[in-house]
Amino acid sequence: MNKFFKVVTYLAVLVGLSALTQAGRFQTVVIDAGHGGRDKGGSYGRVYEKHLALDTSLRVDYMLRKRGYRTQLTRKSDVFISLSKRAEIANRYENSIFVSIHYNYTYNKSIKGLETFYYTSRSRPLASYIQSGMLKKYRAYNRGVKYARYAVLRRAKNPAVLVECGFVSNYYERKRCMKGWYRQRMAEGIVDGIVRYQSARRRGYVW
Repeated sequence: MNKFFKVVTYLAVLVGLSALTQAGRFQTVVIDAGHGGRDKGGSYGRVYEKHLALDTSLRVDYMLRKRGYRTQLTRKSDVFISLSKRAEIANRYENSIFVSIHYNYTYNKSIKGLETFYYTSRSRPLASYIQSGMLKKYRAYNRGVKYARYAVLRRAKNPAVLVECGFVSNYYERKRCMKGWYRQRMAEGIVDGIVRYQSARRRGYVW
């Protein structure tokens, strides 16, 4: 192979690697604080899911911005936003991921733990990284990564997950959810999961 073809081949490889790197990057993280306004979400006494979700979302937003990520919050205050509007906001950003943050509730007060939901197979790796990130930050019961048909996940065009950061219906988890240090750890776990997910995309491990 002469020198010209060696140079052409080398440049082609560089272009290919650059394209792969660019393809692995998402430009925006859309952070969705669940519920809001007249929709309290899960609640026990004066502990409302909508407040916990917003606080955690703002923490995630702050940490991602510090790392250089571009973010978009679906809500920044205690306002009601419909499910269709949340998906609409997410879909405005072509190259993005969507992370909906919630706190769980069930009538069975013994149930506890963390879980993360996805709808499409493309979203499952993101769910797995975030679930793992949260569990590394706090040793809670692992309820796993699960398929679900939640409206915001079905309507999102890009990788989308719904995160449940603990049960307000469970006495012990509710006590933790009310603490700033716990919500900080959940936020840190979500951020770490997002960072690891992007790294995996850049390397071509997931798409």
